[in-house]
Amino acid sequence: MSIDLNCDMGESFGRYQLGHDAKIIPFVTSINIACGAHAGDPMVMKRTVELALAHKVKIGAHPGYPDMQGFGRRKMNLTPDEVEAYILFQIGALDAFVRVAGGSLQHIKPHGALYNQAAKNRSLADAIAHAVAAYNNDLILIGLAGSALLEMGKKYGLRVAAEAFPDRGYQADGTLIPRGLPGAVLDDVEKISENAVRLCRKGIKIIQGKQEENYSVDTLCIHSDHPDADTTAKAISDSLASRLIKVKALSK
Repeated sequence: MSIDLNCDMGESFGRYQLGHDAKIIPFVTSINIACGAHAGDPMVMKRTVELALAHKVKIGAHPGYPDMQGFGRRKMNLTPDEVEAYILFQIGALDAFVRVAGGSLQHIKPHGALYNQAAKNRSLADAIAHAVAAYNNDLILIGLAGSALLEMGKKYGLRVAAEAFPDRGYQADGTLIPRGLPGAVLDDVEKISENAVRLCRKGIKIIQGKQEENYSVDTLCIHSDHPDADTTAKAISDSLASRLIKVKALSK
């Protein structure tokens, strides 16, 4: 049994530092780099790409809504054409830094509200998947396990990866409990580590009406902006290793 561990990184901006990227990167196999819309800037993108290549970690673009003040976590009412344009704009920006540094993109993972809306909104999911496939159909599209985004990715012939969050609470329909509500974000490191192992072994249970389905998981996300993110990352890595669950990148 194996799993990819991914982490959202490169979310600082100018003098404002967010996350514990350098401390977490030794424990993950893939990272998702902000592309300047919800977070990040050209210098942060450049440095984060260099950090990933130095640690031999796979790189993905992490495009979000153009909402720097809201950190991309506020819903926006954009047309599918606008969403597709913003996705292409951000992928292309990050890919320029990756190519110049001698690397290559492995995957695309939408951020925040864009990601969560695309789990259920099929037209939004279609726009994202179409943009990724049009740019490079060798890229892996990461989305919430059981989501419309993964369905649309398959429609366009993309390889998709089902994601789960050991440090987040879930609703019965498989979507994440909205931030700000009780149980949305977990902070018990032991519980998070146990969740990581359970998700690898049992996947996600989703209830739709009277039907119940189980979805396997390909990658687990660790959040870099948690106060104890590096401790959590190491604990998850140790727990997986002790259960003989190998950690390796999606492309491997």
